[in-house]
Amino acid sequence: MSRIRCKDTKPEIIIRSLLHRMGFRFRLHRKDLPGKPDIVLPKYKTVIFVHGCFWHGHKGCKRGNIPKSNRGYWITKIQNNIKRDKKHQKELRKIGWKVLVIWECQIERNACIEEKIKKALR
Repeated sequence: MSRIRCKDTKPEIIIRSLLHRMGFRFRLHRKDLPGKPDIVLPKYKTVIFVHGCFWHGHKGCKRGNIPKSNRGYWITKIQNNIKRDKKHQKELRKIGWKVLVIWECQIERNACIEEKIKKALR
């Protein structure tokens, strides 16, 4: 597990590249915001979390399945991640930030993500 990266993951880099092509300027992993969002668009007061389907428990996604070995550990770990995500999103909304969550499996549909970003930033 020490090799699991929390910054600069492939899905995150794809979203950052897309945002840059769309002409948006952003900051990365601001430590002064709850949850250290992956991407922060200060001009639009919007944060983007790029979640891995497995690590953040994406319901109904084939990548979000819990392993068959050591199930108790993984269920607890993923449920704690989900609770923490909800807490951070609630705190961010409370202080006036818009929160956008992009799942790893959604990145394959690039046009869909582009629309989601444009809609959130209007």
